[in-house]
Amino acid sequence: MALIHILRPATCSVARISRRCLSTTPARFNEKALLEEEEAPVFSEDPDVDLRELNAVEKSFGNSEIRDRVRRLLREFRAPVQYAMAYGSGVFSQGKGTSSKPMIDLILGVSHTQHWHSLNLRQHRSHYSFLGSLGSGAVSYVQDNLGAGVYFNPYVDIQGTMVKYGVVNIDTLCRDLSEWDTLYLAGRLHKPCMILREPQQVSHSHRSNLLAAVRVALLLLPKSFTERQLYMTIAGISYLGDPRMSTFTENPHKVANIVDNNLTNFRLLYSHIIEQLPNLTFRHQNGWDAEPADTHLVQDMDPVRRGNMVCRLPKAFREHLYFQYQRKFQIPNLEFRKMVGLNEEAEMRHKKKGGEFEQRIGADVDNIRKEVATVIKRTVKWPSTTQSLKGVLTAGPVKSLQYLGEKMAKFRRSAK
Repeated sequence: MALIHILRPATCSVARISRRCLSTTPARFNEKALLEEEEAPVFSEDPDVDLRELNAVEKSFGNSEIRDRVRRLLREFRAPVQYAMAYGSGVFSQGKGTSSKPMIDLILGVSHTQHWHSLNLRQHRSHYSFLGSLGSGAVSYVQDNLGAGVYFNPYVDIQGTMVKYGVVNIDTLCRDLSEWDTLYLAGRLHKPCMILREPQQVSHSHRSNLLAAVRVALLLLPKSFTERQLYMTIAGISYLGDPRMSTFTENPHKVANIVDNNLTNFRLLYSHIIEQLPNLTFRHQNGWDAEPADTHLVQDMDPVRRGNMVCRLPKAFREHLYFQYQRKFQIPNLEFRKMVGLNEEAEMRHKKKGGEFEQRIGADVDNIRKEVATVIKRTVKWPSTTQSLKGVLTAGPVKSLQYLGEKMAKFRRSAK
């Protein structure tokens, strides 16, 4: 099917965002730019989806006025920023529960953590808590060694705009996107985001992350489901195990608010993957012509196909799922190592086809949702918890209490 590219004027309804509302010209990488990007890894091929043709549609997401404003905010940082992404209710609508003037959330990817904070401390000392007085070494240590590897400065006034920006090392970001070792940033990028700067190595990892989100969602879903249910499942992955969802500090309807207010963007983000996956089909011929709530999809439950899907999950996440099933199937360690002992080079030669063990996992239809959900919760819980506790150091006690109060206020509004 044709590759969906750029959304035309906003008059197109979600139901009509198919080929009538979208350009069919596929986007391709600039070969010269790829050669010039010395640090960019070789783009690993996926047996199912041509990742090179996944559009970076996030670059067209969001209100143009907000996009211009965020670009101006980025110019206020003299320290070099290689990657920049805006997200949250300050950029994308999340319904009536959001405040009239929400804070702009930013993630800034940098190459050298301590050097970046050294430069930023000289320019923006007021952005930091008491931790900034200990110098860039202490700041970078807290960033890289506690939580999910992100250092947040909240409630920062830049050009009259309230901003919360998180700083992350590019390597940490790429590792989470490609391996799902914490799902802290990978989960945020499962939802529509406004990408403002993106080097090639992040672009590669991000596209693999989107494909992985669809595969994990399929393991969590029944044979037949709606397009909206798919997006709800994808958007909810990173909230499984998040302590904020069980401590009255997060809107319990947040996932539904994100999806229902951004269905157009979700469809743009995932349509190419949905079209290419061989184990996913439309139930009816009208395909994209229906609204997401009425667009029904059917997945192939054949153990061989599902075993292949398991084998192609992100590395860290896949290993956790394997160990989960090793205990469930009571497989001795020596036999287990033989079953899953392929290294990455061997996996590529075998085109990441699942073996007997992966097929047993794929065939466990009655329990696989529970097992996958357990792995997600364990992946998310500790990094998310420690990242929240780290906020007391990075934001300081006053701003931390302010942030907590606002989150609790959102929870109370959502309950009315």
